[in-house]
Amino acid sequence: MKGGYASLAGRIRRSLLDLERVVIRASQLADKARARGDEDYLDGVALNLHGFYAGVERVFEDIARTMEKSIPDGSEWHRDLLMQMSADVASVRPTVVSVETSRCLEEYHGFRHIVRNVYTFNLRPARLEELTSGLRDCYQLVTNDLENFCIFLEQLSVADEAT
Repeated sequence: MKGGYASLAGRIRRSLLDLERVVIRASQLADKARARGDEDYLDGVALNLHGFYAGVERVFEDIARTMEKSIPDGSEWHRDLLMQMSADVASVRPTVVSVETSRCLEEYHGFRHIVRNVYTFNLRPARLEELTSGLRDCYQLVTNDLENFCIFLEQLSVADEAT
Protein backbone atom coordinates (compact mmCIF):
# COMPACT_ATOMS: atom_id res chain seq x y z
CA MET A 1 0.00 0.00 0.00
CA LYS A 2 2.72 2.41 -1.00
CA GLY A 3 1.83 5.96 -0.02
CA GLY A 4 -1.57 4.98 1.34
CA TYR A 5 -0.53 5.00 4.99
CA ALA A 6 1.21 8.37 4.76
CA SER A 7 -1.81 9.76 2.91
CA LEU A 8 -4.14 8.50 5.64
CA ALA A 9 -1.93 10.12 8.29
CA GLY A 10 -2.13 13.39 6.36
CA ARG A 11 -5.93 13.22 6.17
CA ILE A 12 -6.17 12.49 9.88
CA ARG A 13 -3.97 15.45 10.77
CA ARG A 14 -6.00 17.73 8.51
CA SER A 15 -9.19 16.56 10.19
CA LEU A 16 -7.70 17.28 13.61
CA LEU A 17 -7.20 20.92 12.58
CA ASP A 18 -10.84 21.11 11.49
CA LEU A 19 -11.96 19.50 14.75
CA GLU A 20 -9.99 22.08 16.71
CA ARG A 21 -11.92 24.84 14.95
CA VAL A 22 -15.19 23.13 15.89
CA VAL A 23 -14.09 22.95 19.55
CA ILE A 24 -13.19 26.64 19.54
CA ARG A 25 -16.49 27.64 17.92
CA ALA A 26 -18.56 25.60 20.38
CA SER A 27 -16.76 27.25 23.28
CA GLN A 28 -17.12 30.76 21.83
CA LEU A 29 -20.83 30.31 21.22
CA ALA A 30 -21.38 28.90 24.72
CA ASP A 31 -19.55 31.93 26.13
CA LYS A 32 -21.80 34.27 24.12
CA ALA A 33 -24.91 32.45 25.34
CA ARG A 34 -23.79 32.87 28.96
CA ALA A 35 -22.58 36.44 28.63
CA ARG A 36 -25.63 37.71 26.77
CA GLY A 37 -28.24 35.44 28.33
CA ASP A 38 -29.29 34.57 24.78
CA GLU A 39 -30.20 30.90 24.38
CA ASP A 40 -30.32 31.29 20.59
CA TYR A 41 -26.54 30.82 20.61
CA LEU A 42 -27.13 27.32 22.00
CA ASP A 43 -28.33 26.16 18.59
CA GLY A 44 -24.82 26.86 17.30
CA VAL A 45 -23.31 25.10 20.30
CA ALA A 46 -25.44 22.03 19.58
CA LEU A 47 -24.49 22.10 15.90
CA ASN A 48 -20.78 22.27 16.74
CA LEU A 49 -21.03 19.50 19.35
CA HIS A 50 -22.74 17.38 16.70
CA GLY A 51 -20.03 18.39 14.22
CA PHE A 52 -17.30 17.34 16.62
CA TYR A 53 -18.49 13.76 16.84
CA ALA A 54 -19.39 13.63 13.14
CA GLY A 55 -15.86 14.76 12.29
CA VAL A 56 -14.27 12.16 14.55
CA GLU A 57 -16.54 9.53 13.04
CA ARG A 58 -15.44 10.49 9.51
CA VAL A 59 -11.84 9.94 10.58
CA PHE A 60 -12.80 6.54 11.99
CA GLU A 61 -14.57 5.62 8.75
CA ASP A 62 -11.48 6.60 6.77
CA ILE A 63 -9.28 4.44 9.00
CA ALA A 64 -11.66 1.47 8.82
CA ARG A 65 -11.99 1.78 5.04
CA THR A 66 -8.24 2.11 4.50
CA MET A 67 -6.90 -0.33 7.09
CA GLU A 68 -9.58 -2.98 7.49
CA LYS A 69 -11.56 -2.55 4.28
CA SER A 70 -14.65 -2.78 6.47
CA ILE A 71 -17.11 -0.33 7.98
CA PRO A 72 -19.85 -1.68 10.22
CA ASP A 73 -23.41 -1.62 8.95
CA GLY A 74 -26.82 -2.02 10.47
CA SER A 75 -28.73 0.14 12.89
CA GLU A 76 -25.92 0.23 15.46
CA TRP A 77 -23.10 0.96 13.02
CA HIS A 78 -22.13 4.26 14.72
CA ARG A 79 -21.59 2.54 18.07
CA ASP A 80 -19.93 -0.45 16.40
CA LEU A 81 -17.48 1.81 14.58
CA LEU A 82 -16.46 3.43 17.86
CA MET A 83 -15.96 -0.01 19.39
CA GLN A 84 -13.98 -1.08 16.33
CA MET A 85 -11.61 1.85 16.77
CA SER A 86 -11.01 1.02 20.43
CA ALA A 87 -10.06 -2.58 19.58
CA ASP A 88 -6.73 -3.94 18.42
CA VAL A 89 -7.01 -5.65 15.04
CA ALA A 90 -4.30 -8.31 14.98
CA SER A 91 -1.85 -8.03 12.08
CA VAL A 92 -3.62 -4.91 10.80
CA ARG A 93 -3.41 -2.08 13.32
CA PRO A 94 -3.24 -1.29 17.03
CA THR A 95 -6.12 0.37 18.83
CA VAL A 96 -6.87 3.78 17.41
CA VAL A 97 -8.36 5.25 20.58
CA SER A 98 -7.94 4.31 24.20
CA VAL A 99 -10.73 3.12 26.45
CA GLU A 100 -10.70 6.55 28.14
CA THR A 101 -11.08 8.32 24.80
CA SER A 102 -13.79 5.92 23.72
CA ARG A 103 -15.76 6.64 26.90
CA CYS A 104 -15.48 10.36 26.37
CA LEU A 105 -16.59 10.00 22.75
CA GLU A 106 -19.62 7.94 23.78
CA GLU A 107 -21.04 11.10 25.37
CA TYR A 108 -20.78 13.00 22.09
CA HIS A 109 -22.01 10.02 20.08
CA GLY A 110 -25.16 9.93 22.19
CA PHE A 111 -25.62 13.66 21.82
CA ARG A 112 -25.15 13.45 18.05
CA HIS A 113 -28.08 11.05 17.95
CA ILE A 114 -30.24 13.42 20.00
CA VAL A 115 -29.42 16.44 17.83
CA ARG A 116 -30.39 14.51 14.73
CA ASN A 117 -33.75 13.50 16.20
CA VAL A 118 -34.92 16.40 18.39
CA TYR A 119 -35.68 20.05 17.71
CA THR A 120 -32.92 22.24 19.15
CA PHE A 121 -35.38 24.17 21.32
CA ASN A 122 -35.95 20.91 23.20
CA LEU A 123 -32.28 20.52 24.13
CA ARG A 124 -31.38 21.11 27.76
CA PRO A 125 -29.02 24.09 28.22
CA ALA A 126 -27.37 22.41 31.23
CA ARG A 127 -26.48 19.38 29.08
CA LEU A 128 -25.06 21.61 26.36
CA GLU A 129 -22.96 23.37 29.00
CA GLU A 130 -21.74 20.05 30.39
CA LEU A 131 -20.73 18.75 26.97
CA THR A 132 -19.09 22.03 25.98
CA SER A 133 -17.07 22.18 29.19
CA GLY A 134 -15.72 18.66 28.54
CA LEU A 135 -15.13 19.16 24.84
CA ARG A 136 -11.59 20.52 25.01
CA ASP A 137 -10.42 17.59 27.19
CA CYS A 138 -12.11 15.04 24.93
CA TYR A 139 -10.59 16.69 21.85
CA GLN A 140 -7.16 16.50 23.49
CA LEU A 141 -7.60 12.77 24.18
CA VAL A 142 -8.68 12.22 20.58
CA THR A 143 -5.75 14.27 19.30
CA ASN A 144 -3.21 12.39 21.40
CA ASP A 145 -4.55 9.01 20.30
CA LEU A 146 -4.81 9.95 16.63
CA GLU A 147 -1.35 11.50 16.62
CA ASN A 148 0.06 8.25 18.02
CA PHE A 149 -1.85 6.38 15.33
CA CYS A 150 -0.37 8.69 12.67
CA ILE A 151 3.11 7.82 13.92
CA PHE A 152 2.22 4.14 13.52
CA LEU A 153 1.00 4.84 9.97
CA GLU A 154 4.20 6.68 9.10
CA GLN A 155 6.24 3.74 10.35
CA LEU A 156 4.18 1.45 8.11
CA SER A 157 4.76 3.80 5.20
CA VAL A 158 8.52 3.75 5.73
CA ALA A 159 8.45 -0.05 5.92
CA ASP A 160 6.44 -0.16 2.68
CA GLU A 161 8.93 2.09 0.94
CA ALA A 162 11.79 -0.17 2.05
CA THR A 163 10.22 -3.21 0.38
